[in-house]
Amino acid sequence: MHPTDAHGVERDWKPKLMSGQTAQENDVVVINRVLAGEVNDFSYLLEKYKGYVFSILQKHLPTHQVEDVAQDVFIRAYRSLPTLKKKSGFKNWLSSIAVKTAYDFWRRQYRNREVPMSTLSTENSHWIENIMADASSRSFQAVNDRKDAREVLDWALSRLSAKERMVIQLTYLEGLSGEEAAKRLGWSKTNVKVSSFRARKKLRKLLEEQAEA
Repeated sequence: MHPTDAHGVERDWKPKLMSGQTAQENDVVVINRVLAGEVNDFSYLLEKYKGYVFSILQKHLPTHQVEDVAQDVFIRAYRSLPTLKKKSGFKNWLSSIAVKTAYDFWRRQYRNREVPMSTLSTENSHWIENIMADASSRSFQAVNDRKDAREVLDWALSRLSAKERMVIQLTYLEGLSGEEAAKRLGWSKTNVKVSSFRARKKLRKLLEEQAEA
């Protein structure tokens, strides 16, 4: 989507900035124009932050779903723009919308899923056992970065609730603090802490069941 003139011809629009104006102040200029009725100028923000939103969603979603969900993120951001109180904080606000949209994606998927409880090999079970025993963001990230182990981690995450999955990904895979994860999700710190505890407990139970299988 690109801005067009009165004749429908695409134009290359960029906000006019004062000397020394910051990126945040730049965003404010664009947001004010959009709220004043120049709705096509929102495409400037879309192009500017598209890569940023993709990088967030790629940590939470299957690759083939990222583009469609990213569109939902920007639609939500556009519709909610009048509610943004601190316009200079647009980037952080957008990141929160991206995380919440990813969470909503998994909520829909989990409501309709039919996931067979496949049996992991002994080697793969040990992978998860080691992760959960460590329970540190470094351990989770090390596994997340290995293609062969990522399959094991996906198996484990798929057996959590959407809520538990998002908490584990934010606090362990991305290394966010409980407070930071709470802000991204719009939850309380207590909610995040309880969900994280339950998720780890559930994963251990799954491993025990696999060991007995």
